[in-house]
Amino acid sequence: MSKAEQKRPGEPGERPGGRQEQGVEQAFDLWLQRGLHQLYDNVANEPIPDALLKLIEEDRAARERAAKE
Repeated sequence: MSKAEQKRPGEPGERPGGRQEQGVEQAFDLWLQRGLHQLYDNVANEPIPDALLKLIEEDRAARERAAKE
């Protein structure tokens, strides 16, 4: 069979279980998304430490000075 004749995943006529596999994949994606949100939402909502903000501002100022030169 040539490469042109080979079927790729997701093409029509691949196999009858394709729709079921897609449902399983969507369920896994939903489970993963909910789990990650449950674990990391609190961390993502924490304020940025002042020391880190200071470093960011210093870097921004240094880049602006370099761009002017």
